[in-house]
Amino acid sequence: MKSIPRLAALLSGVALAASASGAFAQTWPTKPVRLVVPFAPGGSSEIVARSVAAEMSKSLGQQVIVDNKPGGAGNIAMQEVARAEPDGYTIIIGHVGTLAVNPYMFAQLPYDVDKDFVPITLLAQVPNIFVVNAANVPSKNLKEFVALAKAKPGILTYGSAGNGSAGHLAFEYLKLVTGIDVVHVPYKGTGPQITDLIGGRTDASSAGTPPLMPHIKSGKVRAIAVGMPKRIAALPDVPTVAEQGYKGFETSQWYGLMAPAKTPEAVVKRLHAEAAKAAKSKQVGERFAADNAIAVGNSPAEFAAFIKKEQERWSDVVKKANLKAE
Repeated sequence: MKSIPRLAALLSGVALAASASGAFAQTWPTKPVRLVVPFAPGGSSEIVARSVAAEMSKSLGQQVIVDNKPGGAGNIAMQEVARAEPDGYTIIIGHVGTLAVNPYMFAQLPYDVDKDFVPITLLAQVPNIFVVNAANVPSKNLKEFVALAKAKPGILTYGSAGNGSAGHLAFEYLKLVTGIDVVHVPYKGTGPQITDLIGGRTDASSAGTPPLMPHIKSGKVRAIAVGMPKRIAALPDVPTVAEQGYKGFETSQWYGLMAPAKTPEAVVKRLHAEAAKAAKSKQVGERFAADNAIAVGNSPAEFAAFIKKEQERWSDVVKKANLKAE
């Protein structure tokens, strides 16, 4: 009979904990929320974060403060947030690199993508486009570029923002599906690699639309393919990779909201509601459109499924291309 009081005490404790959690969720947030961006200021990740944070601050009644924490291909910030108190006051921008590439590029990570975080919502996708130097490369489309590369194996070059960058992975993916041999030239950032592309020191590149559009408009670089499943409004005459014979090809830079694992479910629901609403707002939509980004704002379950699909895609690319972090 001694077990009955113990059982009663245990059930009472569970009830109190549930009650406390519910009460916390009802009053949350009572202070500013910190939104960590795992990259340096100035990139698409910060644009997405600040646009959404501004809208969320209005509806939450507390400021959402964007905090850039670059380094280690995003791993430093991911580790910090994985170890943060799971109370909803520290969240992070998840990225194709940190969530779908790094787990396979690095031999060991200081965090577990699948166990240490809970998905909230996919905020935005930025199309990757494939371009060539307009003066040195005569190819007008992907078919012509593939033919040229196959005629000159190991001669043409492409630049990227660095090993493991979204542009690096996208071009290696293209190489795998087309069977071409184009030499990778890594740079320390998008700016330097685009400078050399324009200068003719490299022949091709893949990157998000924002840094490339001014040079496409000036005629210095030529877009030959879009990585998204559908053509984009900014380049209506440029066909997708899939349209040009490589069915199922898809590559984009994407950004979503993540919280530490064990964050109360009610808080996750509130974060999702406000973040999704912000992503679909007119103000954020217009800001995203200016950079050719596509606003999403899906459910946590849909975002989780998206991450899983992307992990399958990029783990295969990393393995087949034998890519390793330096």
